[in-house]
Amino acid sequence: MGEIKKVTQVTKNPYLNFYELDTVNKVGRPGHYYVASRAKNQDELKMTTKENTPDGVVIYSLYGEQHDKVVMIRQYRYPLGGYVYELPAGLVDPGENYHTAAIREMKEETGLTLSPITVDEMYQKPYFTTVGMTDESCGTVYGYASGEISKKYLESSEEIEVILADRDEVRRILKEENVALICAYMMMHFLHDEEPFGFLKDK
Repeated sequence: MGEIKKVTQVTKNPYLNFYELDTVNKVGRPGHYYVASRAKNQDELKMTTKENTPDGVVIYSLYGEQHDKVVMIRQYRYPLGGYVYELPAGLVDPGENYHTAAIREMKEETGLTLSPITVDEMYQKPYFTTVGMTDESCGTVYGYASGEISKKYLESSEEIEVILADRDEVRRILKEENVALICAYMMMHFLHDEEPFGFLKDK
């Protein structure tokens, strides 16, 4: 098994930092690895704590009386130099429960009110996002959204368009647009499951 010999923090930013690792691989060869993390210092890295505390939350919610639309956002992202379709999401504040964070983030990004549903822990607990480059993990909250779309809660740095997509629009988006991976997987459920949240029922 590989081993981490030394961790050097390269940046000190409020939301994302870069760490350089001195490593030894399984055959004893030394090397370097680079990790992006939400951790503000080495003590908070998951390789240090060995705990999977969620950094963020992703929200899969349905809208409308028939629950036949899904709430998506189309957001400008600097790493792509363009727009990408995502589910509403955001960072969990220190000491905040990620279910509470989901309600807050839904209101901030869309103006809508989220009513979470109760699901088995295995469907909502934090899972890792892109383990080749980061230790970030996100919980998932499911529920129903209501109210009117509003941009009044957006931060000036956010460029977000709220999309209430039916199945035809979801199919078009998956075929034609840039889509975040977690969002894409959930939209595949939305397209093909007769009951959108049916996969959450523990059989």
